[in-house]
Formats: sequence, C-alpha cells, structure tokens
Amino acid sequence: MKVLFAVSECVPFIKSGGLADVAGTLPSELKKAGADIRVILPKYALIPEKFKKAMKKRAEFIVQVGWRRQYCGIEELKHEGITYYFIDNEYYFKRNQMYGDYDDGEKFAYFNRAVLEAMFQIEFFPDILHCHDWHAGMIPFLLRTEYNSDARCNHIKTVFTIHNLQFQGIFPPETLGDLLGLSYRYFNPEQLEFYGNINFMKAALVSSDKITTVSPTYMEEIQTPYFGEKLDGILRMRKADLKGVLNGIDNSLYDPSNDSSLEAAFTSRDLAGKQLNKMSLQCQYGLPENEQPLMAMVTRLTKQKGLDLVRGIFHEIMKTGVQMIVLGTGDIEFEQFLTQMASQYPQQCRVLIGFDESLAHRIYAGADMFLMPSKFEPCGLSQLIAMRYGTVPIVRETGGLNDTVQSYNPEDKSGSGFTFTNFNAHDMLFTIERALAIYRNNQEWNNLVQTVMELDFSWSTSAKVYQELYKDLITGSETHVC
Repeated sequence: MKVLFAVSECVPFIKSGGLADVAGTLPSELKKAGADIRVILPKYALIPEKFKKAMKKRAEFIVQVGWRRQYCGIEELKHEGITYYFIDNEYYFKRNQMYGDYDDGEKFAYFNRAVLEAMFQIEFFPDILHCHDWHAGMIPFLLRTEYNSDARCNHIKTVFTIHNLQFQGIFPPETLGDLLGLSYRYFNPEQLEFYGNINFMKAALVSSDKITTVSPTYMEEIQTPYFGEKLDGILRMRKADLKGVLNGIDNSLYDPSNDSSLEAAFTSRDLAGKQLNKMSLQCQYGLPENEQPLMAMVTRLTKQKGLDLVRGIFHEIMKTGVQMIVLGTGDIEFEQFLTQMASQYPQQCRVLIGFDESLAHRIYAGADMFLMPSKFEPCGLSQLIAMRYGTVPIVRETGGLNDTVQSYNPEDKSGSGFTFTNFNAHDMLFTIERALAIYRNNQEWNNLVQTVMELDFSWSTSAKVYQELYKDLITGSETHVC
C-alpha cells in the first residue's frame, strides 16, 4: 500500500499546531503496519538548518500557477525511517511565517499544484493521497479534474482530513483562473463557489473519496449549523463518506519515565517524582512551595480555547485557593488580562507569554490539574499529554474532549477527569470546585492520577482505523465524482 501525505507542516521540521503533530507521528505507525508512507510539505526557511543540510535534491521543474511559471525543487530527506519530500521555492516559502501572508491564496495554489506535479518527477504514484486541512484542499479537486485522465493517476484514491473547520482558505473568485488555472464552469454552489468566493476546504469536501475528522464527536458536531461554519450542508450530504478518527500522541515523546525536560522521572506506580516536578515548578516561578493544587493551561489564548470563561470568573478561581500557571500566546486582550491578573495575585498566579516545548513538558508534569474549557475542539492534544503526565483534565464536553475525558464519578470511582456541558463560566467554576473536593482526599486523588496515566492514547489504535479505511478504498472500484 503506497500512501502520500500532503500537509503544510510536520514535526520535527516545522510546527504551528496539532496538525504538525499528526503529520509527524501517524506515518510511523502506518509504516509499522506495512505501508510505504511518504510525506510532502513546503521547504520553509524556518525549518532548522540541520534538516536542510541533510536534504538531497531529487528534481527541478516548472509549476504553472495560472499564467505564472514558477520554479519548483524537490528535496528528499529520510528521517526515522520515513521519506519526506520538501517543495523548494524561495519566493513563496523563504519567509518569517508559514501563514497569514497577503498572498496565501497564491502560495498554496502553487503548493497544491506542485504536489501533483511532483508525483511525476519522483515517480511515486500513491494508492492513497491523504491531504490535510485547507492548505492541501485543492489537491483532490485538481486530481479529479486535471490529472485523472493520466493512467498513472486514475487509480489514486483521496482522503481529506479536517483538523479545524474554522480555517477554510477562502479567496476571491479570480483565484480560480488566475492562480489555479481552472475553468469558471467550476464556479457554482455544487463545486467551488462559496458565498461569492473560492473555498479550498470546500473543494476537498466535494471531491475527496473519504473525509475524516480528528474525533468522532467533532464529526457529528460539524454537521450542525452551530459548528459547521457554513459547510454543514455539504458535510451532511457526504455523511456516508465521513469518519471520525481520534488523534493520538507519541508515547515516546511524552514519557514521564524518560523525559529529559523534567526535574524527576515518575510512573503511574511511583508518583514521588511528580511531586518533585511540582515543587521545582513552584520554585522556578516564585510560587509558594506548598500542597495547594496547581492548575495549568498550555494553550493558545483565544476565544476558541475558552479564555472568555476564564476571564469571566478569574477572581472566583483565585478565591478557591488554587495556584495557576498559564503558558501561551494569542489575542492581545487575553494576554493583557492574564498578565494583569498575575500582578494582582503574585502568590497564586504566573502567566508566561510565549511558548517553549521543554517548559510545556515541565508544566504538564508539575501541575495537578489541566484546564481546557474550549468553545469547540476538533480533537485536542493537550488533554491527552496532560493525562500522560498524571495531570487531571478539567474540560468542556465538546469535540475530542468529549471523546477522551470521561466525567469522574465519586460513587464508583470511574472516569478520567472533570467535565461540564454548557459554555458557561459558572458551570466551569462548579466543575473546578468538584475537582478540588476530590483533590483534598489524597488517596482518592492519587488513584485518579494513576488511572489517567494508564489510559492509552497512542497512535497505534488510530493507525489501524486509517489502515482499514485505506484498504476499503483501494479494494473499491469507484471514485467519488465531484
């Protein structure tokens, strides 16, 4: 089985969010199952020099971007048993950021076309072309409309994964001809037209053979108007081809028994090291080294992540006596508010604006509770990492949070965290207070910590689901007609 991932970011080379984690860890599990899995992504200037020096040039050719003729180089790198291809074009990718440029439409129109042209240059025609999020969303559509008459391509089946439906790649209608070189006959509501514009995400939804989301609950949610971001109608229409596959984490990367970032190693059967990590974190950031519960957030500081709720009852949270440490960047309104709160509560709160991977590991390991009150959450990796490090999650029942955290029941001691349903600040406060009540019972809390550490959210289970999905597509004779 030959599989090609087309993705805009991938660890360990470049990362802005969970998309990169999936692209960097799922292929290894698929390879273990016997797939010839390869990954193609842009060669950003931001990729560390040690990786760029190890790349070898495979091909050079021209990619047509509308009327433009743009250079494309293909650099190859084998890393931990996986072959990666990097699309080299300094005009588009020699920049200080991956996204948010004025010409994102042109940049990713180029990337989508370059991925398809690269297959001919490297002579790798996959059985499955698996595209991720809007940045690769036009690939399935171009394959079906521009390349499928080629005998080398007409067997290729496409899978498209929605990592976050909120970001869709919406551009002016001129994009169709000027950048994609497509006929305007595709500018209609059944295909690419989206409220007067072109939508890369929609292109994938109408043309891919199968569509996956990163959790089962999110798959159901996005078929409703509230979560569907104006694409719920198409998603309901493609319901038979939708599948929710829960993301996983790399257990070797997040391993409290063997993590060089931590002050002390620990396991579910020996939690002494977790207490040492807590004290180290308290000491490092000037918080009193006591038994008060330490609650953490490692997050983007945005409304999606529930920062409105946190702001609404922050003073009430402080009145419970918890210590709180927040790591992240995001909207200036939340950065400023949290920084102000840290000044107001110097004995309880620390706010660290920015991101540091090693520090994130120390926070996951040192905290007692992890707060994640998202407004919506396609899957979420932070709660999975937190549980791996024995930090009990407090989450809202949405998307992947609903699939991965079961509400703790003090009667039969079942469950893996504390949850609330409504997007309501006082519901969240009540849930925090429930968690604190259990925390005060040392033995019960330690049993809960042991339970969450022993849950298995590795990629192996999810990889098996993808493998079966691929097999079903390959054995099926028909492809989806867009």
